Amino acid sequence: MFTELNVFKLANAMATHAGTRQALVSQNIANADTPGYHAKDIKPFSEVFDDNTRPGDMRSSRSKHLNGSSGQGLDWAVSTSEDGSDPNNNSVSIESEILKGVEVKRQHDKALAIYKSSMNILRTSLGRS
Repeated sequence: MFTELNVFKLANAMATHAGTRQALVSQNIANADTPGYHAKDIKPFSEVFDDNTRPGDMRSSRSKHLNGSSGQGLDWAVSTSEDGSDPNNNSVSIESEILKGVEVKRQHDKALAIYKSSMNILRTSLGRS
């Protein structure tokens, strides 16, 4: 009956986004003393997900749905920070990168909780607990 469940796509996209953002955070921390290095980041997942559709637009779960956006093509463009440069032209702030790392961990944990909860619901609906 169901070939694709959007909740699993959402959890996968959220976990992938968290992994990508965590890689950028760790790269920023590793280059905190590199002269001329500018901090890199991507938009938070909530902004990327919300930017994909206009307010009030319906989302389609299949390509056969009419008048709905597919929710594909999330914009995960890497941006660099030019502000707050040190004397060596480095824009990395260790404190803000640590806070971003905590935020990313929470996002990843949330994605795993969504996936686990959805799996439990499916198992329960099939009578396999």
